[in-house]
Order: sequence, then structure tokens, then C-alpha cells
Amino acid sequence: MDAMQRLLDIMARLRDPQDGCEWDLQQDFQSLTKHTLEEAHEVVDAIQRNDIDDIRDELGDLLLQVVFYCQIAREDNLFDFSAVANGLSDKLIRRHPYIFGDQVASSPEQRRQAWEQIKSAERQARSESVNSRLDGVSPGFPALIHATKLQQRASNAGFDWSRAEPVLAKIKEELAEVEEVLPEGDQSRIEDEIGDLLFAVVNLTRHCQVDAETALRQASMKFSRRFQYIEAKLEETGRVMEDTDLVELDSIWDEAKAKGVH
Repeated sequence: MDAMQRLLDIMARLRDPQDGCEWDLQQDFQSLTKHTLEEAHEVVDAIQRNDIDDIRDELGDLLLQVVFYCQIAREDNLFDFSAVANGLSDKLIRRHPYIFGDQVASSPEQRRQAWEQIKSAERQARSESVNSRLDGVSPGFPALIHATKLQQRASNAGFDWSRAEPVLAKIKEELAEVEEVLPEGDQSRIEDEIGDLLFAVVNLTRHCQVDAETALRQASMKFSRRFQYIEAKLEETGRVMEDTDLVELDSIWDEAKAKGVH
């Protein structure tokens, strides 16, 4: 508590109208959003690299964002950090009745269903009428996360396949439609069909209990390491990628795979 209060006091001092930090005083909810996203991604990156020092440091930067928003809100008499923390505590207790209450949930699936039912009740309480079971899935999420959450909501309502095999068939169907529109050169249709293909692939990740965001991030990092392997191999002979034909580049790429670069 002392550490948290110290941080809150520092933030208040930085926002002091008389002699606070000029940059901090210029910030508002909107201007901070890009920094919040950056800090969240940096936390994920540190975790992916398993750099404990960086994880601690980046979590501090992310916590700063929360404290910053709370200070701005306190100045405008909207809410403060205590309201945020107490609201979160109440929510955690409310969403875990099998821990803090007398509800029995003996399996992970029962606990997941209880969690979803409580969240659904919370959404209805915030709105006089619920128009769709998809309400509340923010379009501000990264596209992969947004697609996954939409599909999970639909699955909770029973609109889902029970196995992965039909999803694979759907992916093949969507890929065939991409192949069909490519020769036409209609960019709008190409984008539409590729979007359907990506959405179907996200559905497969969900059925395979794979996090789409994590899987794609790991694939991107693997690509980077193999690409850098090619660059290093070419540098050994004083060459650059732009002057090397694709056949040789592919050969070095296969060499990187064979050596376990991933």
C-alpha cells in the first residue's frame, strides 16, 4: 500500500497545475491511448523473451498508464484509483462465486460457463435491452482478438461446430473462393474473400485451443530469425539479399529450417 500511495502521490505531483511536468499536464484520456497500447505490447514482448527484469520494468510502465488515467479522472471528479481498485475487487468476487460464494463448479467447463453467465448478466444490467449476444465485443481489439471473441460469443449461444474437421473444410472453401477472385483483379472482392479466409483460420485456432494472437506473433518472430539467418549467411560472402536470386534465398531458408532456427 505504501508503494501504491507513493506512486499516486508522484502522479499527482506531475499533474500539479502550478509546477507539474508540462508534458504530463497536456495529456488526456485520448492522448494516452496510443501509449497504453504500446506499453501493453511491450509487456507481452518481455514475457515472450522471458526477460524477468524487462517484465518487471514494463509492468511498471503499464501500471503508470492506469495511475495516469485515474489522476486525470480524479481532477475532473469522475472517479479515482480507489474506485477502480474497489470496482475490480467487487468484480473478481462476483465472477468467482465458486471461490468466494457457495456455488459449486467442479470442472473447468462449469467454471467457464459460470463466468460467461455472470458477464452476460452484467452486460444486461448496464443496458435496458440487449440487442445481440455480440454486444460489448469492442471493435477496438486487435483484429485476431476481436474475431476470436465474436466466435466465442457465438459458440456460447450454440452457433458453432463441435469438431475441428468442419472448420478445415470451411478454410478450404474460403481458400477456393480467394483463388476464384484473384484473376479478376477486383481488389474489393479480394479483400473480402481473404478476410473470410482469415476469419475461418481464427476459428480453427479456437477449436484447437490455440491463441491466434500468440500463434501469429510466434510465427512472425520465427520468420524474423530465419530472415536474419539469410542476411548473416550472405554477409559472410560479402553479398546482399537484393542481388541474390530467389532460388538461392529459398535454399538458405531451408538450411535455416534444417538447423532448427525457429
